[in-house]
Amino acid sequence: MNSNLKKGLCVLSFLTAGFSLFGQSTESDYLIKMDVDKIGPTIQPTMYGVFFEDINFGADGGLYAELIKNRSFEFEYPFTGWTPFGDVSIRSDKPCFDRNPLYARLINRKQLTGTGLINEGFKGIGIKTNEKYDLSFYARTLKNETMKLKIEMVSDKNDIIESKEVSINSKPWNKYMITFAPMQTCSKSSIRITMLTTGVLDIEHISLFPQETFNNRSNGLRKDLAMALKDLKPGVFRFPGGCIVEGTDLSTRYQWKNTIGPVENRPININRWNYTFSHKKFPDYYQSYGLGFYEYFVLSEDIGAEPLPVLNCGLSCQYENIDPNQNCPVDKLEPYIEDALDLIEFANGPITSTWGKIRADMGHPAPFNLKMIAIGNEQWGTLYTERLEPFVKAIRAKYPNIKIIGSSGPQAEGKDFDFLWPEMKRIGVDLVDEHYYRSPEWFLSNANRYDSYDRNGPKVFAGEYACHAPDKENSFLTALSEAAFMTGLERNADVVHLCTYAPLFAHKEAWQWRPDLIWFDNLSFVKTPNYYVQQLFGNNAGTHVLALTKNGKAVSGQQNLYATAASDATDNTLIIKIANTGIDQKKISFILEGLKAGIHAVTLTHLNSSDLNAKNSFETPDLITPKVVHSEINDNKMDIALPPLSFTILRIAR
Repeated sequence: MNSNLKKGLCVLSFLTAGFSLFGQSTESDYLIKMDVDKIGPTIQPTMYGVFFEDINFGADGGLYAELIKNRSFEFEYPFTGWTPFGDVSIRSDKPCFDRNPLYARLINRKQLTGTGLINEGFKGIGIKTNEKYDLSFYARTLKNETMKLKIEMVSDKNDIIESKEVSINSKPWNKYMITFAPMQTCSKSSIRITMLTTGVLDIEHISLFPQETFNNRSNGLRKDLAMALKDLKPGVFRFPGGCIVEGTDLSTRYQWKNTIGPVENRPININRWNYTFSHKKFPDYYQSYGLGFYEYFVLSEDIGAEPLPVLNCGLSCQYENIDPNQNCPVDKLEPYIEDALDLIEFANGPITSTWGKIRADMGHPAPFNLKMIAIGNEQWGTLYTERLEPFVKAIRAKYPNIKIIGSSGPQAEGKDFDFLWPEMKRIGVDLVDEHYYRSPEWFLSNANRYDSYDRNGPKVFAGEYACHAPDKENSFLTALSEAAFMTGLERNADVVHLCTYAPLFAHKEAWQWRPDLIWFDNLSFVKTPNYYVQQLFGNNAGTHVLALTKNGKAVSGQQNLYATAASDATDNTLIIKIANTGIDQKKISFILEGLKAGIHAVTLTHLNSSDLNAKNSFETPDLITPKVVHSEINDNKMDIALPPLSFTILRIAR
């Protein structure tokens, strides 16, 4: 680890210097030059984005606003999430939905216990005072008689928060809906359904949504979490993973066609994070596919990001399966390739096309304007390349303008990485997906990683990265290390076209992997210091790289400084991003060559902490947040007192 960062870890009480512009009479320690008229490489609008994978209960129980677990009784154990009482059984004859055929039969013979069901939600059901919640379900009676149900919101103290009655009076399956407006906030409530009349009743697809979702969409997303994504101003949104794209075997791979159409009839899939980590096993972790490819495309549109779907290439997870017979033979790849071509038609095709019509029928007649697609997640070896190649040929033949992303494997170097990069060039992909989960020391020493990359080869997509400290927790140390590294991504924007931190979400009580960008529980969420680094880059991306040098060299580690500069043609500003990973204040003079004479407004945004171990938590969510200072400079010189252990954005009006 960088020696100054090591020292910083030992600083228990260090008075962090405030950010300031200092006067001309104060001597600077460092001189950094920038030529504002020497326009460098274009920074792609997709440069800074987000990557979503359904890990740590990121979809069901997280971003997807559904509050009922196992709403259609389709888990391997159908009562998972439910506590039945009285005479309750699971049946599948004459189902309401052919791809989700299971339903619950309730029989009330005046048992002392009564007959009904209780749903626990995802580590409880979070409800808020005065917000409205719509509960819906499908039901039928066996005879021409009216049956009554009592449906209650119950607190974690077993108090009734609100109670409603519903009459069921149809032998055919019919949909029913009621609305709750609880006068109590509770993070761990439950839903209890009780039969009030004797007889037999079938019930299916029991669903509970807040009325207010992100952009008020039906079958929508949790508003606060989706808004946190939008606030990043992401240029690209990669979905749906990650390792779930591969599946543990091909039967459990992610199949996008199962995730579209009426939400009630989307077949569920076991989530590989149900069982992959034996020490963090969650037997109740499934994918309802309520958050499916249509919803991902709509979310991309809603947050202003380019959609980037990732599809299975005919390989299951190579870590889990060493038997090549578990993979699709190369000569039988046609259905997988057709899935890729059909997805492009689903996203971009006219409403007169087969898949374009399905998109339109779901509520989006206009194309999603898909421009990129990734084939495979982090596969490696000839098993991958011999499957990738026919995908590339087929997509190029039918959709020559679609950019194709291949993989460099699960590591940032080594024999698999060294084999795959030349193969990606030979096959002719447009971008290569690199993944790295590494130490703070690695991130600092690799800030110049792309300085020497081939400028004429495929471009780089840093598709999954996060700094892993020894405890693998989010901290200011990891955030600062990522900020330093990301200056090298931007400085090399002619090579690096996209980058996304991973993973994105983690439920406070149901996580398996850390660090993660955003932590949440049933009612609130926490933005990590790492989130703010991503936000600062995304909100201050700029449009073109500018040369920023110290003693004629890029600022990449000298005296613990890491920096990059850009111009922003949208508002005619200059942007400097600079990380000080040392424990000393740095007095820096910036010479902005070519900046016209006069007074220029400066906005300084900085993220810093005296404690590298500091973390934002549910108790102190705002411990580390960006601070903004407004100032001005005269002519083309800017003198800065840069705090120790800090990441700073300077935005200068031209």
